Amino acid sequence: MALYSEKVMDHFRNPRNVGEIPDADGIGEVGNARCGDIMKIYLKIKDGIIEDVKFNTFGCGSAIASSSMATELIKGKPLSQALELTNKAVAEALDGLPAHKMHCSVLAEEAIRAAIKDYYDKNGIEYDKSLFPEPDEDHEIHED
Repeated sequence: MALYSEKVMDHFRNPRNVGEIPDADGIGEVGNARCGDIMKIYLKIKDGIIEDVKFNTFGCGSAIASSSMATELIKGKPLSQALELTNKAVAEALDGLPAHKMHCSVLAEEAIRAAIKDYYDKNGIEYDKSLFPEPDEDHEIHED
């Protein structure tokens, strides 16, 4: 069996939504000190819907694929649905990631949450603080 699925390879070789949104409504940047991956997500939001999303990721193929897939999963969705996106959902949408690369999908989840929090903070929108826990320093996977 191949280490990476065809979907991971496709999103790594042909990442979707790469770039910046200069006038982004929300920006989230997270990193993993242990592996060196850095992920930045840009959101354009209108009426509570993610109209556009872009990313820049410095990292391994799994980090790039996770960023690409995560942007595809939230584009056009309400913020409430984007907040429900989990690292497991990103990994499943990629037809799986090796166990030692699951932290890449965690980065994608955390970057999206950070961008939405940034949007809420910039616009004075009240939110449930429990939806935005502090990211884990090492991005360990926590099972619910």
